[in-house]
Amino acid sequence: MYSSQITRQNPTCIVLVIDQSRSMIEAFGNEDTMRKADFVANTVNHTLHDLVIRCTKTEEVRDYYHVAVVAYGGRDVRSGFAGALTGRSLVPVSQLVEYPARIETRYKKVADGTGNIIERVVRFPVWVDATADGGTPMCAAFGEVERMLKGWVREHPRSFPPVVLHLTDGESSDGNPIDAGREIMNLTTNDGAVLMFNCHISSRSTRKIEYPSSANDLPDEFARALFEASSLLPASFCDAAIQLGVAVEQGARGFVFNADSSSVVQFYEIGTSLTGMAPHSWMDTSL
Repeated sequence: MYSSQITRQNPTCIVLVIDQSRSMIEAFGNEDTMRKADFVANTVNHTLHDLVIRCTKTEEVRDYYHVAVVAYGGRDVRSGFAGALTGRSLVPVSQLVEYPARIETRYKKVADGTGNIIERVVRFPVWVDATADGGTPMCAAFGEVERMLKGWVREHPRSFPPVVLHLTDGESSDGNPIDAGREIMNLTTNDGAVLMFNCHISSRSTRKIEYPSSANDLPDEFARALFEASSLLPASFCDAAIQLGVAVEQGARGFVFNADSSSVVQFYEIGTSLTGMAPHSWMDTSL
């Protein structure tokens, strides 16, 4: 299980699901200078850019991934892509290269080789904009993901199963998400079930719980619901977590509660690792 080789003929699928409800306008923990919505948009754009880099070989972008961004807020569930990809659902990774919403100029601090830190100008592609408005129709978002992936797994029966990475800062406003999450996890390819990961962030600086194996220490029914809607971490994803310095144990689930900024970044890194190995090890770059 979870061992299919990823090639252009046999791609995999990554779905990023992001909460864009009104509460995402609040500051992220003690990081008063940045809204949660801005931090999440930046992290999602970095994740998409990293996927492009992984699929680039000798200046050619190879479609090892089909990618979707599902956003929800207010009463709407929609594609999270901006620009020319607005309204699109799953797109091959090469279309990310073709159609960023814009390219921004940013500054990155790097070592200059002499022990000093300098700022270097970098070009940063943007596909997803920060948005925060309305309620939290989480169940509707999960329903859209299920409909999207039902067709995808039918068309790609031999592929590494899709990975769904969901990030939220609040409780669902349209029902309990357990059943909707389980419907997603019930979808399968011949290589295994769809993997569903959930990450909760907060405006408060409270104790975070990363990849638990039990719901016993979770503080409320909402946390336990997201835990129940999260997949068991396959061994290779556990390896990826350990490589990033995150402790996981037998039976760990793809769930983080009250994540801080570093946990969010690790959440996306672990969730897109696929086998926990370097890109050249899990993709056949000759195909």
